[in-house]
Amino acid sequence: MNYGKENLEKRKKNISSKKNMKKKRVGVRFFKAMIICILLLAIVGVGGVGLFTKRIIDNTPTVTPSDVKPKGFTSFVYAEDGTLLESFVQAGSNRVFKSIDEIPKYLADAFVAVEDARFYQHNGIDLQGILRAGIKGIAAGSFDEGASTLTQQLIKNNVFPNFVDENTFYDKLERKLQEQYLALEIEKQMSKEEVLESYMNTVNLGQSCLGVQSAAKRYFGKDVSALTLSECAVIAGITQNPTAYDPVVNPENNADRRNIVLKDMLDQGYISQAEYDEAKADSVYDRIIATPPAEDTNPYSYFNDELSQQIIRDLMERKDFTETQAYNALYSGGLTITSTQDPRIQQICDEEVANEAVYPWGTEYGLEYVLTITRANGNVENYSKEMMAAYIGNTYGKDFPLVFSSPDEANAAIAEYKNTLGIAEGDTVDERINITPQPQTSVVVMEQSTGKVKAIVGGRGAKTTSLSLNRATDSTRQPGSCFKILSTYAPALDTGGYTLASAIDNKGPYDYGNGRKAENWDRVYPGKSTIRYSIEHSINVAALNTLTAIGFKTGYDYLQNFGITTLVNNDDENYPGYTDVQAATALGGITRGVYNLEMTAAYATIANNGTYIEPLLYTQVLDHDGNILLDNTTPATRQVLKDSTAALLTNAMQDVITKGTGTAARMYNMPVAGKTGTTENSTDLWLSAYTPYYTASVWGGYDENKPMEYMDQSWHMVLWKNIMNRVHEGLTYKDFTMPPNISQKTVCSETGLLAVSSCKGITEYFADGSIPSQYCSGHYVAPPEDEDKKEEDKKEEDKKEEEAEKPEEAEKPEVPDSGAEGGTTPEESGGETGGGDAGGGDVPAAPDA
Repeated sequence: MNYGKENLEKRKKNISSKKNMKKKRVGVRFFKAMIICILLLAIVGVGGVGLFTKRIIDNTPTVTPSDVKPKGFTSFVYAEDGTLLESFVQAGSNRVFKSIDEIPKYLADAFVAVEDARFYQHNGIDLQGILRAGIKGIAAGSFDEGASTLTQQLIKNNVFPNFVDENTFYDKLERKLQEQYLALEIEKQMSKEEVLESYMNTVNLGQSCLGVQSAAKRYFGKDVSALTLSECAVIAGITQNPTAYDPVVNPENNADRRNIVLKDMLDQGYISQAEYDEAKADSVYDRIIATPPAEDTNPYSYFNDELSQQIIRDLMERKDFTETQAYNALYSGGLTITSTQDPRIQQICDEEVANEAVYPWGTEYGLEYVLTITRANGNVENYSKEMMAAYIGNTYGKDFPLVFSSPDEANAAIAEYKNTLGIAEGDTVDERINITPQPQTSVVVMEQSTGKVKAIVGGRGAKTTSLSLNRATDSTRQPGSCFKILSTYAPALDTGGYTLASAIDNKGPYDYGNGRKAENWDRVYPGKSTIRYSIEHSINVAALNTLTAIGFKTGYDYLQNFGITTLVNNDDENYPGYTDVQAATALGGITRGVYNLEMTAAYATIANNGTYIEPLLYTQVLDHDGNILLDNTTPATRQVLKDSTAALLTNAMQDVITKGTGTAARMYNMPVAGKTGTTENSTDLWLSAYTPYYTASVWGGYDENKPMEYMDQSWHMVLWKNIMNRVHEGLTYKDFTMPPNISQKTVCSETGLLAVSSCKGITEYFADGSIPSQYCSGHYVAPPEDEDKKEEDKKEEDKKEEEAEKPEEAEKPEVPDSGAEGGTTPEESGGETGGGDAGGGDVPAAPDA
């Protein structure tokens, strides 16, 4: 009966026994130790995570609003009247910025609704979104739903553009933590509107579209401001996966995503039910442009080639940009460039240069050729055009081996040359071929009163690549007699004490003193020639004697002041020992030659009353934010000549066009002043001339310097005239005017002194202070004999003849001196009479070393 009680007591003893109590204490202690370890591990873990996070944050780059704003924008070139001329863009920069005020509210709301519903509530990180994405990821077993806010996406695209190259979990985690940290920081510095504006101009929207404007143009052919709600939903739907939701390639996928966008907009109150229904019913995919607009493969024009180079130079020189920074600013900085180009004048120049009828008969073709062969074994061999020229020259004995009668002949020569190179199966060939008509030409037109370049043509024939050879700005050519004005007569009249009536020695060839002599083109030497006559007829010896008299260095300094940058004076390592401080410079025989653009600017200086303005290709450059980056609206100027000197030269050079060497350039609707230039064997032909409105220079010649002495010598002047006649259509007729400090006087044509009755007088213009103060001493002329004296003389002569018949020796009478001085004036002796400086008039191009 007591079994149960006894058993209970036994159990109590067991429980309270020392052995059991000891076991119990061990268990409790173990549990406590476990708890402490877990807590310690947690503390260590949190501390480690904190330290890990701190280290990542410490390595986070410092970011400002300018760093997260989109980069890589197209730069646009506009004419002064606002006409869009061209754009500068590089890969990854096909983005056109639009302010948030120019973007439809529908589009902004669509991005917010589908990408970041709590955009206006969070501070850069959406904790609710992260939690929601985490729960959905656990439930679905996939963490495909993103939780990045628009701010984070903006930072990822602009601060971490290389996120696509992340390979490890650590790389992704590091970037994600930094992205979140920067999102918090950047939202302290930017408003929501600024963040959204930057995002919409940054986002990748497929088909190489960066930003909403490019997408609107690509998919719907319209400005972003004109998009409908339905179209906005299509574009916003692309964002999550630009390839999968491409509305051109995958319209069904995009339609599903568009419906999600519209539903989110409806649920979040951005649109009404009626707007939703209308957008859903819209056949928007019928309006999608299936084929992108033909990619603009047209190269930049010659004008814009030089414009781009001028902007890069100016950014480096005036803003201290590096070359890389300047390049990136131009091609991806979203600049707005106001160009000086006149589209009408440029079109005229392009059309006239393309007119084959103006060129000499028998157009030839020049070849530019380079070849690279990568052999099957990996060896690389490069072949230049000089190597091909050497082969053709040696094989066929051609003096100009890269000049052909037709493109077919040029291509046949290429094929023949390649056959000699042992090209085998497995070899890779890369070649560059450029065949251009010859002779070539270049044209520059400037407005002298402003320095604005209105048109540039850098070559004849199709332009196939951007930044190709620009013969107006890249090629230096010998200037010939065009230099007589700049190097010699301008300084002689300006500071040398000469006038247009000054008589210059012109008695025979000029001796350079090194065994070489310079002759007049027509080999005529009348003794003396006035400066006016010497300019009109392009007399070589007169120019050489004048430059020698005023000093070679004087002429050199004036050329530099005229803006000629290609001169050398023992200061160019590429031309050691060469100097242009020499006599031949009078005739354009200089070391390197000149650029057409600089020649035009120099003559524009004379046309602009002696004031030089550096040639301008743009007036203003604005940065992406509309701030003035470069400003040429008030260009720097310098006075090179006195206004009186410029006027005298203009008046003398009018004679060149009306009755001298440039008659082929006479215009029917405007007066012209200018100077022709022809180098030895007619290798280069020039005309630099101007009207009261514009200055233009035309150069003509072969790229390979083939002589043109047996061709028409006036075609370049006809080209100049054809261009300028059209350019001046509709302009009010103007005459060149003389300043008040110039007056006319009659002087002796032989001495240049004030004329007396016995002089052959000429009326000439003189600047104040240069009018001769002395009268000519006169010229002795035998007085006429009266009739009575002549009768007496005859009787006396008859008497002497009778006496001579007598046997006695008669004294031989003296022969009287006539007393008359012979000779003719320079103007009577002839000279160049038109068409151009006949070949060989100027000295050879190579200067004295």
